[in-house]
Amino acid sequence: MAKVLSGAGLRGQVAGKTALSTVGKSGSGLTYRGYDVKELAEHCDFEEVAYLILKGDLPTQAQLDSYKSELCSMRGLPVALKEVLERIPADAHPMDVLRTGCSMLGNLEGETSFDLQGKVTDRMLACFPSIICYWYRFSHDGVRVEVETDDDSIGAHFLHLLHGKKPNDLHERVMHVSLILYAEHEFNASTFTARVCASTLSDMHSCVTGAIGSLRGPLHGGANEAAMDMIQSFTSADHAEEQMMGKLARKEKIMGFGHAIYSECDPRNEIIKLWSEKLAEDVGDTVLYPVSVRCEEVMWREKKLFCNADFFHASAYNFMGIPTKLFTPIFVMSRLTGWAAHVMEQRADNRIIRPSAEYTGEEIRPVPAISER
Repeated sequence: MAKVLSGAGLRGQVAGKTALSTVGKSGSGLTYRGYDVKELAEHCDFEEVAYLILKGDLPTQAQLDSYKSELCSMRGLPVALKEVLERIPADAHPMDVLRTGCSMLGNLEGETSFDLQGKVTDRMLACFPSIICYWYRFSHDGVRVEVETDDDSIGAHFLHLLHGKKPNDLHERVMHVSLILYAEHEFNASTFTARVCASTLSDMHSCVTGAIGSLRGPLHGGANEAAMDMIQSFTSADHAEEQMMGKLARKEKIMGFGHAIYSECDPRNEIIKLWSEKLAEDVGDTVLYPVSVRCEEVMWREKKLFCNADFFHASAYNFMGIPTKLFTPIFVMSRLTGWAAHVMEQRADNRIIRPSAEYTGEEIRPVPAISER
């Protein structure tokens, strides 16, 4: 008889092997292929980390220059995809837009062979910012943006399309850091979804589309949006503390705190919090950052719960003028690297992921005549 796994949500259960990352084990608490995320965020561009995760090693300068140039050349969108995006209403959830965009891209540029998995992944990495910004600018502003910019990075490309101008150096650097922090995180819900899909030998677009669906949920990628909605409702740090204490008394769920794996802190939070502070100083903020800090203090004091990566990302994105509804799509633009690398890893040593379930329903029984039901 198969062993029944205990623990809600399979927490604590080992479901496979990976050489891509460790969570809560080494260094500051998160590593990508043996490199501490803290050092990667300090010294690397996102494209370097994407190259590392997808190809196995950090690139040389020549390799990085070539990779950036290749990604830059792949930002354009097919006419048929633009037509689909123009039909999606402005009140659609942006994650649904990305899900549809990814699926449509798979129809137009399918992965006809697993030998193309690297090229297919790079294409999605290059054009996901184009997909979400083309839809957003058309549906909200009535503008058909030209998506083939010459920006040096994926983060700058996204901000350029969103705001209609190149970002400043600070904003581009923060985007590099943010995308690095979100790039990979072992067997989280969306990544496991991608691996389950990959284990059936499905195509890359299907694996990523499924992962987007998992990330859409508020218990996974949507936490930064929920955190933003909350902190924006507070007028001062003192008001935040008063309201937070009320929420705790009413036992309301507060998004952006605690983590399934980390027990004392989320190493990503420490990093993005510093950048949120720099952005606050840059824009002259005197409310949002202090409110965020007070929320962090209250939750630790009262519940010993720490901020996860999503919490200070909310204020950081807001300071860069990014609409709240686009927070989670940025997560997708980054985590795509981890998803695709896990798909490739699953394919390299595949066995279909098909667990068993413990049955808790009725015992075997006869079907009664319809008149006796």
